Amino acid sequence: MFKSIKSILSLLLALTLVWSCESDLDLQPEDNRQTADNTFQNREAYKQFLAKLYAGFAVSGQEGPDGNPDLVGLDEGFSQYLRLYWMMQELTTEETLIGWNDGTIQDLHAQNWTAGNEFIRTMYSRIMYQIALVNEFIRQTEPERVESRNIAAEEQQNIAGYRAEARFLRALHYYHALDLFGNPPFITEDDPIGAFLPEQIQAGELFDYIESELLAVESEIADAGTNEYGRADKAVVWMLLSKLYLNAEIYTGENRYTDALAYTERVINSDFELADDYQSLFLADNDVNGAQNEIIFPLTFDGNNTQSYGGMSFIIHAAIGGDMDPSAFGVSSGWAGLRTTSALVEQFPEEAESDDNRALFFTEGQTKEIDDISSFNDGFAVTKYKNITSEGEAGKDGTGEFVDVDFPMFRLADAYLMYAEAHLRGGGGSVSEAVSYINALRERAYGNSSNTISENDLDLDFILDERARELYWEAHRRTDRIRFGQFSDRGVWPWKGNVPQGNTTESYRDLMPIPASDLGVNTNLQQNPGY
Repeated sequence: MFKSIKSILSLLLALTLVWSCESDLDLQPEDNRQTADNTFQNREAYKQFLAKLYAGFAVSGQEGPDGNPDLVGLDEGFSQYLRLYWMMQELTTEETLIGWNDGTIQDLHAQNWTAGNEFIRTMYSRIMYQIALVNEFIRQTEPERVESRNIAAEEQQNIAGYRAEARFLRALHYYHALDLFGNPPFITEDDPIGAFLPEQIQAGELFDYIESELLAVESEIADAGTNEYGRADKAVVWMLLSKLYLNAEIYTGENRYTDALAYTERVINSDFELADDYQSLFLADNDVNGAQNEIIFPLTFDGNNTQSYGGMSFIIHAAIGGDMDPSAFGVSSGWAGLRTTSALVEQFPEEAESDDNRALFFTEGQTKEIDDISSFNDGFAVTKYKNITSEGEAGKDGTGEFVDVDFPMFRLADAYLMYAEAHLRGGGGSVSEAVSYINALRERAYGNSSNTISENDLDLDFILDERARELYWEAHRRTDRIRFGQFSDRGVWPWKGNVPQGNTTESYRDLMPIPASDLGVNTNLQQNPGY
């Protein structure tokens, strides 16, 4: 799909991606024979380029699963966006650890990473790569420029909608940069193409920029529920605003819980509804089995068309090992890497035997406690994601390598939990409404109302625990623990601090370091404190 614009992307990105110019992560332009104006005379190129922006979450290059990567310097499977982001959010917490010993990967769970960690560095570069792509798309879709190419008026209107989606995607990437790195380099479509050193933006300014972009595109993007599946609409914008506001006190020191609650209400009052079955949210047909009515923004995967060893293929394959049968998960093999710690298992009454159907663990041949990180049998395995349809059929890819499960980046259950938290933090709303949302999740989890809560049960400690039970392995936990003050110098779980019983770490680890390789190139950057 991207062949018609591949060469122009390579050329423009090589010129634009100044901040990833360390020798082992350079982009490699392969062809400069086309120009942007030639490419964008074709009206189909606009949607193809937009597709590339979305595909950047799921694939790692132009050919997939490997052979022509977007970035070089780390194994192409490891360098995929969702895989990296998921590792930043999950491996750094009690929800996940990995038995592999590739490079510095063990430092993530141990929370003893440095500015030289190659996984952190590549997450940073992947975010900035995607931002560079979006910036060029926005340049090329400037209304006067599109009109000058004699594009029909109706198609110009479609392109304006694509442009709003691209601005949302850039806001999402900058949100990830804000959350992980705090003070990244900053560049937009207004900056020149060519060799220059981007200025560093501070967290408060970046917060304001993300907010302004989201508010600007809110009126320009498709109404909630009217866009193609997998593309952004107003509800997705509202969801990201809710998350931005809920975490505002961490990012800026300013309380924005009232705004967080107001935007979660907009999401909740849209046409989304909870799926009947929790497991259906994480199956190979979660785009059609009813789960799509709860998933507000999926990162879409297709075993035939988005082939990557990152993303959902990684999450599913790497969670299978020991006595587990890969075919029961719709794949050909297990990679024996990912498990969870006892701290997550113990969130559920009766643990792995809980009546709470969200407790999706494999225990046969596994021990709950982890004595040896490198042994897959140490720690319960997680069976949340399966490349199996609701009818029990395996995914489309006949090799069993690549999966169809879409990743639920935003879903309604999260909005329910955010409403309750924003209310408890003084954001307004109704305690009875908050309790009703929590109980809707618990009734689905237990299949009845016997484990619902009362208003007296609702407090922030409960919310943090319920978020673990509902949202584990969905790339929220690091951000949640930081917001609750339970990530670094408070909060202990097995193997945190690189000791079996767990230990606290330095508070500065609430932010990731700016990669040392970028500091060595860009003299405008200052390292985050502590590194």
